Amino acid sequence: MSKLLPFGLLLTLCLTPAVTGAQHRGFDLSQLDLSQLDLSQLDPAAIMASANDTVMRAPDGNIDELFQALHRASRVPDDASTLCALFDPSADRSAQALMAAAQNLGPDSRQRFSNALINIAATGLQSPRQSFDAAAAKQTLKSAGAKAMILHDGFAAGLNADGDDGAARQARCRSFGWLLDALKDLPMDQRAAATRLMLNEGLTRLAPR
Repeated sequence: MSKLLPFGLLLTLCLTPAVTGAQHRGFDLSQLDLSQLDLSQLDPAAIMASANDTVMRAPDGNIDELFQALHRASRVPDDASTLCALFDPSADRSAQALMAAAQNLGPDSRQRFSNALINIAATGLQSPRQSFDAAAAKQTLKSAGAKAMILHDGFAAGLNADGDDGAARQARCRSFGWLLDALKDLPMDQRAAATRLMLNEGLTRLAPR
């Protein structure tokens, strides 16, 4: 799970403005702009509580829409490079840096993320809490990793590559792309559970201590 932390954090930081905006009367979610979010003005405890509740209430189909946005972004070279930079050992993973990474994605990827986040915020505020088995979700991630390892030589080496050099980053990025490909081939409920797990992990790491 620690290897997936940057994706979980990125997904969580992308989710924050949508959830925050949806709770304020008159906020137009269609105008969601991650670059305009002033993190210093938000109450971290309140935001994390709201985001966690939204993640656990949003239906699987909406959570999966966010996974699909992430998968599509990983297939675009420039966007994949932006995402994979978060995995560098010395990468800045502050809230501001993660939000900047999300904003630096290409327009198509940003639009897909925005659409997914709008839908999660809207349905998560209105839906009952969804069933969620964390142990099963972890097993889904492990199974996807095992499949990627079988299908692709160098998957494990890339996943564990150290260093900030270009070769190490490319190896990590390739392996995470393979992992997302493996997840995409699973049934939607399993993909959604794995995405929900990554979101929850991101929320846990970002929660104020």
